[in-house]
Amino acid sequence: MIEAFLARDEGKTLEFKENCRPLRRIVQTAVAFANTAGGTIILGVRDRTKEVVGLGDPLLDEERLANAFADSIRPLLIPDIQVHAWRDRQVVFVSVPHGVGPYYVRSEGPELGVYVRLGSTNRAAGPEMLAELRLLARNTFYDEQPCPQASSDDLDVRVASELFAAVSRPLTPPKLRSLGLLVEQGGREVPSIGAVLLFGKTRERFFPSAALRCARFLGKDTARFLDQAEIDEHLPKAVDSAVAFIERHTRQGIEIGRVRRRDLPEYPVEAVREAVINALVHADYAIGGAGTKIAIFDDRIEITNPGLLPFGLTLEAALAGVSRLRNRVIGRTFRELGLIEQWGSGLGRIISACAHAGLPPPRFEELAANFRVTLFSERVTAPSRPEWQTQLLAHLAKEGRITTQAAARLWNASARTARNRLLKMVERGLIAEIGRGPTDPYRVYVPKGERSG
Repeated sequence: MIEAFLARDEGKTLEFKENCRPLRRIVQTAVAFANTAGGTIILGVRDRTKEVVGLGDPLLDEERLANAFADSIRPLLIPDIQVHAWRDRQVVFVSVPHGVGPYYVRSEGPELGVYVRLGSTNRAAGPEMLAELRLLARNTFYDEQPCPQASSDDLDVRVASELFAAVSRPLTPPKLRSLGLLVEQGGREVPSIGAVLLFGKTRERFFPSAALRCARFLGKDTARFLDQAEIDEHLPKAVDSAVAFIERHTRQGIEIGRVRRRDLPEYPVEAVREAVINALVHADYAIGGAGTKIAIFDDRIEITNPGLLPFGLTLEAALAGVSRLRNRVIGRTFRELGLIEQWGSGLGRIISACAHAGLPPPRFEELAANFRVTLFSERVTAPSRPEWQTQLLAHLAKEGRITTQAAARLWNASARTARNRLLKMVERGLIAEIGRGPTDPYRVYVPKGERSG
């Protein structure tokens, strides 16, 4: 069990601790995991080297942790705490579930004691994150809220009706209500925040940072602009405008077929379109001063939207097709308009389109308080892999682990050669080494675990 965790790096859902000191930091981590996406704390492992040092009295540490969580976290949080043996060492696993909070450190209070997980660090939740957590506790979304000071006259109903008519879905008053475009406030119907973001006539008056900013840079950094544009259209139309900007500033190749030739875009249109839609649907519009950005370089496109993955969702789950909306009104409207085909399929479609076009896999990242999709333009072929690497990876796929001595027998090589080969594969990120240190005679090698967060 522990080996699967040791093959991973610390991140959004995993933290290693050498011991229970200080308890305050462990409590903060538990709060951050509970608020963000759940996670596991493993005590008895050094965080930098992942050396398993064990705990002197794990049962006493287990009791300390249980008391600390019960006394120091509100609302009540009950992580699963278990003692596990690894060789002659004892470690403690603390499995923290994601829950509806916000959870906070009791001594710091419900305003200052709320923590969230950003990468491998705990951060105090700012006002926007705290507000989102509180909405989540009420099963309410930011874009479902009434838009302050807006009236139905602020919506461009004509454009909205034309967009719905184009997909043979009349935009009737009941449809406006069921999609959450109109909501009740003080006994009258007013536009929701999502409605203004989608179809507001003067959206910039209410959300000056919601425009989509596009730029083409010269080279591979942001030192020199070639062109830039600010797209402040209705969100469904902004998709087409953003894709058009990208197509203007990327190359078109030619593929010669048996009968005719056809244009071959530098980036697959499906991947570009899905990445733009993903950014607009999942952007955190509550973050002031931030907007979705598209940056085009000579070798890549970066599409960045404000806001991390929605609370309760990890990157691994999102890539596996699990969906969790941040903006329910915008998401439902995009789906009604046929811009979203199936919940949770967007990231998978981006990966598939890039692979089909012979491009490297796209990169998905949570950076500070943003989510970024990077598409790469250089077409690649599968790199040739030495036969000895293929043999080892096949063995690990079947058996799950291997020692240096077993690898030497597999390759019919000396122990020194086997050790050097294994180190090369560790350095390349193909496998992970698990042991107490470089001199541990019992160290083993396992498939490289995916990074979390």
